[in-house]
Amino acid sequence: MEIRPAIDADHDAIWNIFHKIIAAGDTYAFNPQMPREEALAYWFRADTHTYVAEENGRGVGTYILRPNQSGPGSHIANAAFMVERDAEGAGVGRRMAEHCLNEARRMGFRAMQFNFVVSTNVREIHLWKQLGFKIVGTLPGAFRHPEKGYVDVYVMYRSLLS
Repeated sequence: MEIRPAIDADHDAIWNIFHKIIAAGDTYAFNPQMPREEALAYWFRADTHTYVAEENGRGVGTYILRPNQSGPGSHIANAAFMVERDAEGAGVGRRMAEHCLNEARRMGFRAMQFNFVVSTNVREIHLWKQLGFKIVGTLPGAFRHPEKGYVDVYVMYRSLLS
C-alpha cells in the first residue's frame, strides 16, 4: 500500500470513498446528501493536507491533516480518516493513522486532537487508544445515529512530543 499526498486526479476515488461513508450516516456529522463539490471543497481546504492510500492502483482510503484551531491553537493537529468499506479490517486505517502521526510530527505539531469521535465507532476508538490517544471529554447524546438514536461523542487527544 502506498500513502501519498492527494492530487486533482484523485478526486473521483476520494469522492467515492467519502460519499459511501457519509451516506451511511453512522460515523461523521456530515449531511449524508452532501454534494460532491462541497465534500471535495471540505476535504481539499487550503489549510488542509490531503492524502490517499492506494493498493494496486485503487484508492482504498483517504485522510486529511490540518491545524485543529487557528492562531494560538494551531500547534495542535486535527485529522479525519475514511476507508473504503470493502477494505475495512485490512489495516488501511492503521497504516494511514501511523502515516498521519508521522506527518504531523514532521510538520511540527505538538499534539493531535479529534473533536468528534462517535462512541459507537468502536473499531476506530480501539485503534486510537492503541496509538496512544485518550478520551479527554464526552459530549452526551451529541450524535444522532441512524439506528441507535442519540449516542455520545468523544474528544480524543494525544501528545506528539514523545
